[in-house]
Amino acid sequence: MSVVVVGLEHPRTPLELLERVAVPNEALAKTLGMLRDHSNLSEAVVLSTCLRTELYAVVERFHEGVADLQELLAAIAGTTVEVLDEHVIVLFDDDVTVHLFEVAAGLRSVALGETEVLGQVRRAAERAESDRASGPVLAGLFRRAVQAGRRVRSSTEIARGPTSLPHVAVDLAGSNLGGSLAGKRVVVVGAGETAEGVLDALKERGVEEIVVANRTTARAKSLAVRAGGRAVGLLSLPRVLADADAVIVTTGASMPLLDASQLEKATARTNAHDRNLVVIDMGMPRNVHPSASALENVMLFDMEDLSSHAELALIGRQGELTAAHQIVLQEVERYRANERARSAAPVVSALRQRLDELLRAELVRHRSRLAGLDEQQRQVVEAVARDVLAKLAHPPTVVLKEAAGTPRGERLVEALRTLFDL
Repeated sequence: MSVVVVGLEHPRTPLELLERVAVPNEALAKTLGMLRDHSNLSEAVVLSTCLRTELYAVVERFHEGVADLQELLAAIAGTTVEVLDEHVIVLFDDDVTVHLFEVAAGLRSVALGETEVLGQVRRAAERAESDRASGPVLAGLFRRAVQAGRRVRSSTEIARGPTSLPHVAVDLAGSNLGGSLAGKRVVVVGAGETAEGVLDALKERGVEEIVVANRTTARAKSLAVRAGGRAVGLLSLPRVLADADAVIVTTGASMPLLDASQLEKATARTNAHDRNLVVIDMGMPRNVHPSASALENVMLFDMEDLSSHAELALIGRQGELTAAHQIVLQEVERYRANERARSAAPVVSALRQRLDELLRAELVRHRSRLAGLDEQQRQVVEAVARDVLAKLAHPPTVVLKEAAGTPRGERLVEALRTLFDL
């Protein structure tokens, strides 16, 4: 049995391919069901974020399991395994642990120390468990990954500065509008978790007006009030874009919400030649058609641009990377030690039970020889016998726990089972 992960992540994979392989919330049940139905996959978790889609699984046969996961990724992307081959990552066992712990700690994110990914890792595990796709192995692995991510953030300065994609997006918009959003009008399209993060970031920037546009206005109104703005439906989007300096699109739509013609109309203003409309597309797949980048008065930025801008935010925090990686390695080793001890626990328990049975049998067999002892003396004899057996069992127990999960550990387990008839 092996734990494996097969996936695609930025910057190893082009944005065009990442958006095709993304698994939206409404498709998670189907994807988890497909994984659950594979006879070779005993557990599975799908982790799909804006720049990452990874399939974690416990497999009985390694090569067959990897092939199954690669084929599923290719099917999601509507392509072939061969096309994915140069971009896909395949890790197993200990390397999976290191990778997932780094993901949860934000060390493999576009924005170093990103905070949102910790919740995404936790929710991915919870969703797999609720859909009966995961089990004790992956549940324990993901739980410890979340703990490691929290420790990295509480023990280092890795999360200082713009460490979330919403903050990076707002910062990018401001840097392209004279270095500040003060006195600007900003439209946020969408009312989900990402939009909420964008609005929180905007509140700190002295924006003159914030408009939240969403298909349903109830949620948009709630967010807009918190940010001191107003809400509109998507039908009003062309009108509010005409007065906007920046628009940040955050929906989970599978098709573009804005195209070149819509943005061209929005920028057809009397003073259009003096002002640019900054468009930040945070969608995955993209919410703004790439052709809009050709418009004279539109400055379009997508996730690739956010990634490049996020690198600037690393200045001053690179020194925290060493400390963060050290914590991750400590947490990985702690997890491995716990797993080794847990895998050895059944054999250790069986050994102790066997020794206890032998002791009780011998006490019964020699009952007549101990008949001359009073109750206190019999208790002393039993205590001495138990202490001797405990001391004899201690060294092999320690060695077995240390070697558990290794070929040597497997040999020791077989030896104990044979010697003590376990």
